Amino acid sequence: MSSVMDMYRDKATREAFAARAKEVYEKIKGELKGKEGLVAIEPESGDYFVGETLGQANEAAFAKYPDYWVYFMRIEDPEAAMPLKTW
Repeated sequence: MSSVMDMYRDKATREAFAARAKEVYEKIKGELKGKEGLVAIEPESGDYFVGETLGQANEAAFAKYPDYWVYFMRIEDPEAAMPLKTW
């Protein structure tokens, strides 16, 4: 798990985190076919959580990974994505 400051300040840290999350996404995108909303990916474990809204995806991720960084992606548009700490 990256520290908050590393993720905010270090572009290389953010890019590496995003790259790992995108690798997970490539493995699971078949399972997401036909779903809408967002997926929250915890890239170290490969765990992911789907919700119709950012709040729902976050709530599911937070239940297992409180205060962890996860990568949120729109299922319909995976380029619409960003790392956020669960809250």
